[in-house]
Amino acid sequence: MSNIKPIIADLNSELVAIRQKLHSEPELSWEEYETTNYVAAYLDKLGIPYRRTEPTGIIAELKGDKEGKTVALRADMDALSVHEIREDIPYRSKTNGKMHACGHDAHTAMLLIAAKTLHAVRDEIEGTVRFIFQPAEEVATGAKAMVEQGAMEGVDNAFGIHIWSQIDTGKIQCNKGPAFASADIFKVTFKGQGGHAAAPHDAIDAVMIASTFALNVQTVVSRTVNPLRPAVLTIGKMDVGTRFNVIAEDAVLEGTVRCFDQEVRTHIEAQIRHYADQVATLYGGTAEVIYEYGTQAVNNDNASADLVERLAIEHFGSEAYHVDDPTMGGEDFSFYLDEVPGCFALVGSGNTEKDTRWAHHNGHFDIDEDGLRIGTELYVQYALTWLKENK
Repeated sequence: MSNIKPIIADLNSELVAIRQKLHSEPELSWEEYETTNYVAAYLDKLGIPYRRTEPTGIIAELKGDKEGKTVALRADMDALSVHEIREDIPYRSKTNGKMHACGHDAHTAMLLIAAKTLHAVRDEIEGTVRFIFQPAEEVATGAKAMVEQGAMEGVDNAFGIHIWSQIDTGKIQCNKGPAFASADIFKVTFKGQGGHAAAPHDAIDAVMIASTFALNVQTVVSRTVNPLRPAVLTIGKMDVGTRFNVIAEDAVLEGTVRCFDQEVRTHIEAQIRHYADQVATLYGGTAEVIYEYGTQAVNNDNASADLVERLAIEHFGSEAYHVDDPTMGGEDFSFYLDEVPGCFALVGSGNTEKDTRWAHHNGHFDIDEDGLRIGTELYVQYALTWLKENK
């Protein structure tokens, strides 16, 4: 097998340039038109065939000189509605209020250079590599749309990468089993009876109903879920009241539920509905609950995750493989893993000296671009090795 490292090293300046270009021109979920056009033009230059998906995705495919199975590599492309705070970087976002604050610009750049590298060694590809450039990960609907438009048809294994600021540059993490939590949202609307602040006995106070619910619903996790089965229930928004001297008639709360276990997931939904009804009844009001299932938990296939661990140690050193807990964050890569085995890895980009340890989705977020080469090589080595070992 060719030595991939020097090939990617020679492409490093191009890799960084692509990432910086994409960073400076962020596009929100389902609006990635120029990003998609850029990806398409790049693939055209390489001579790698592709097709577009509606409205802003691309599925490309590179067949090796030898017959074999198909492995899919995925990168997401969308940015966030976040204002970029840093002004000391030449590739700062050109659009106020839009920013690549989660590293999807890096993912796209890495996968493009991985495609270029694999194209250069296509005589060693023992099968087919499919490249999935996905829109709308941040709204957790892009992967589902790609699957519905045939992204996983004929695929035998799927692999994805997320650049990660909380892991040191040079480190790679790939949990066996649960890696990312499921991510659901809920909305609870309480209806009481408005009235004058001086006469609470003639009203049904929606503030009291909502407050009681917000406090007590936290016991769903702490008192009804096995503590060995992690779960998080967070209320992030409460909208109630109109004036200081008016007892509120309505209250609306919105929140999210994260967990790794489907049984826990359905249990928490049922308990939210139960608590809402009981608390509303206690005060004489009513409750309506809307619960929306989002992404499933990302559960990495053990054999695929073992391959990432082996590649990390073999190609990046004995200290490169990073072991840590899974994250309660959500990732719609789970839709691909619902179809085929595979895994999702984290590639470190945290470097205190370069000020790249800011949290994802923060306006200061940036990456240590030394991590780009590692992610790119991991994409390439995973595809070549998985195909070679799974004929």
